Amino acid sequence: MTKGYVAVDLGAESGRVIVGSLADGQVALEEVHRFTHNPVWLPTGLHWDITNLWLEICRGLRKVAEWAEQGGSGQRAAAGHPVELVSVGVDTWGVDWALVSRSGDLVGLPHAYRDPRNPEACQEVVDRLGLDTIYQTTGIQQLPFNTLYSLYAQWNQNRETVEGAEQLLFIPDLLHYWLSGQRVVEATVASTSQMVDCHTGDWSKSLLDPLAIPTHILGPISPPGTKVGRLRAELAKETGLPAELVVVAPASHDTASAIAAVPATSTAGDWCYLSSGTWSLLGAELTEPCVTAAAQEAMFTNELGVEGRIRFLKNIAGLWLVQECRRDLIRQGQEFSYAQLTQQAAQASSFRTLVDPDHGAFLSPGDMLNKIDQYARQTGQPEPRNPGEVVRCCLESLALAYRQTLGKLEDVLEKRFTHLHIVGGGGRNGLLNQMTADATGKTVCVGPFEATATGNTLVQALALGHLDSLDQLRKVVADSFALETYTPAAGDSWQEAYTRYLGLVE
Repeated sequence: MTKGYVAVDLGAESGRVIVGSLADGQVALEEVHRFTHNPVWLPTGLHWDITNLWLEICRGLRKVAEWAEQGGSGQRAAAGHPVELVSVGVDTWGVDWALVSRSGDLVGLPHAYRDPRNPEACQEVVDRLGLDTIYQTTGIQQLPFNTLYSLYAQWNQNRETVEGAEQLLFIPDLLHYWLSGQRVVEATVASTSQMVDCHTGDWSKSLLDPLAIPTHILGPISPPGTKVGRLRAELAKETGLPAELVVVAPASHDTASAIAAVPATSTAGDWCYLSSGTWSLLGAELTEPCVTAAAQEAMFTNELGVEGRIRFLKNIAGLWLVQECRRDLIRQGQEFSYAQLTQQAAQASSFRTLVDPDHGAFLSPGDMLNKIDQYARQTGQPEPRNPGEVVRCCLESLALAYRQTLGKLEDVLEKRFTHLHIVGGGGRNGLLNQMTADATGKTVCVGPFEATATGNTLVQALALGHLDSLDQLRKVVADSFALETYTPAAGDSWQEAYTRYLGLVE
């Protein structure tokens, strides 16, 4: 009987509950539930609507049980392979956390990483500890919303909640706790916190001690693929799922799951990756952290991956810009799908307006169209005149940001890459894929689009002994999905645009 693994995959604006099935060396995915979610503004700041997230997950789990009871409706069932559900695991975005009491109660609602209280806390921590100390210890890219700063902000504003808590759990850890009743802090998501020593893989309490943040809330860190426990009996009854379902902490940071699913079978190390979605994460896979002066200056991050690999990467704003522009257009009464916006962008003039995707004003939600107009005016460029021009501005600027970051990656590691693997939902944007090939001069291999759910699924399989290694996992991915290849087009226009772009960002 085909083994089925339930992947709960939560992004920053949407969630999916997916059944991944493994048979004959191939994996197939069946999406059974999809939902949107957004943070909410409360008097205490920007928070995740965590109980609504949980309700949607439970709805998805009920649909999984119904799907399995009906014999499945996907590729495996159609091929005569009934699916036996064996495990469930959650992945989410990084850095965000919750506090639980000794009794297991949630202590307040988790703050969202774009909460405006974080930048001030970040500056105070940097002033007290120093950037060199922070980076050399943690190897993490300096971003104002890292856990180190959001926890410090909470400690300053409401320290009784921190003092009174028993444990800090990251968002996927919290959801695994609600699934199983057992608490585990998973390594890949913990590593995004900027509180883990990248050389030891354990909490850097020496970094936190000068800030007086209580460290009793930091529990042991467990590797990806840890069996957390069994599904709670009452939840099994509520959803109809098997009581023996194993709750597995996969690579619980969504990017870690996505990178695990990069279908790179080459052992020559000539590939790098781009996980494309709300955020773009561009980097390479290493066996040891790299915290050289060049790495620090370029501000690359060293996050943990599967089998002890290091995700050496840099965060770029990603398709967040396009998502925010679309939300603004909808508020103005102009409702376009992403496909329609991309089509309009393809018909717009090239390189009319460029922006720095990581410009500080673009990081906060809201009013993105006006922010881009203001940036254009401040930099002496024409303002985009219609949705096609503004989206083309975002996509071309992203492709140029990828070129800049990839160049820094090669310089820091003193090696050259021939192939760039793009995984994740952003890979569906063929226009951006071709722009990326043209801008970087690299062969771009795209797929799978559901890389995070694929990685989540197959790390569960690895945890249960149904796969032997990360290399075998990646072979399964390569054998399971049709990949698309984009080759760079000849011409000087991208070089000219890149020179303009560097003038803007540097």
